[in-house]
Amino acid sequence: MGAVRTQQSCGLIKRQRAPEKVKGTESPTVPSRPGMGNGVKEGPVRLREDAEAVLSSSVSSKRDHRQVLSSLLSGALAGALAKTAVAPLDRTKIIFQVSSKRFSAKEAFRVLYYTYLNEGFLSLWRGNSATMVRVVPYAAIQFSAHEEYKRILGRYYGFRGEALPPWPRLFAGALAGTTAASLTYPLDLVRARMAVTPKEMYSNIFHVFIRISREEGLKTLYHGFTPTVLGVIPYAGLSFFTYETLKSLHREYSGRRQPYPFERMIFGACAGLIGQSASYPLDVVRRRMQTAGVTGYPRASIACTLRTIVREEGAVRGLYKGLSMNWLKGPIAVGISFTTFDLMQILLRHLQS
Repeated sequence: MGAVRTQQSCGLIKRQRAPEKVKGTESPTVPSRPGMGNGVKEGPVRLREDAEAVLSSSVSSKRDHRQVLSSLLSGALAGALAKTAVAPLDRTKIIFQVSSKRFSAKEAFRVLYYTYLNEGFLSLWRGNSATMVRVVPYAAIQFSAHEEYKRILGRYYGFRGEALPPWPRLFAGALAGTTAASLTYPLDLVRARMAVTPKEMYSNIFHVFIRISREEGLKTLYHGFTPTVLGVIPYAGLSFFTYETLKSLHREYSGRRQPYPFERMIFGACAGLIGQSASYPLDVVRRRMQTAGVTGYPRASIACTLRTIVREEGAVRGLYKGLSMNWLKGPIAVGISFTTFDLMQILLRHLQS
């Protein structure tokens, strides 16, 4: 009796066992969804990656803003120092550009001397306040825009962090000059008017704006803009191109990453000499058009102004009048400008780090 029960209970136990899986008939495993299954591990990792991406973009944005601000500040200081240093020569050059007097070094010295005798020493800087109002934003925008255009073109051509090849280098300079000239042109016209008129006519910058808007119309503030842009493209393009090229060659052949300050001055002087020589005839046309309302010349187009200058004064003597003085003041101004900008950039980078 006991043996029968034992056998029955053993059979019952065998029947109650879970059926074994036959090979090849396993049920497929359900893949775990993102955020489920091993989501405990994936969640913090993904959160950390997102946080790092946001943080890196925020740091990059702050770095870009700092670079733009440092370029604006360095450019403003560079322009102010350069133009103040050569302001008497610049004023004398404008006086010859807008008149039919024949230029010579002796005549230029005589103008400087009689201005000093009749109006005082500080009168040699007459119009420099208007120059500063124009040059500070102009230089700030130009240098800052040049840095931005270099970065954009560097990314486009695949030269990120490296020196640009020649054509993009020339293009970046031309774009920077055009951007700055377009935004600050009325201030350039006001400065030219103040340089060639007596104190009684225009007492200050605001007086120039008020009189021009009342007597000649607001459109006059952009009279001469076209030759300005046409002149700025070769001037700024060649200036930045020459300076950047000379720095690149210096780095390649000297083995030093940074030139000495006097070397920067020489590179800037060469850049100014080449840039201003290439664009000088358009600079003469621009000054004639800007001051037409106060010097007795009729207001005319670029072509008419060019023809008048060539007919009355000759092609070389008329269109290149005062160029020798520009060869004196231009290299000095551009050399100071480029050197000041670079040294300020280096100083600000050290202070930020």
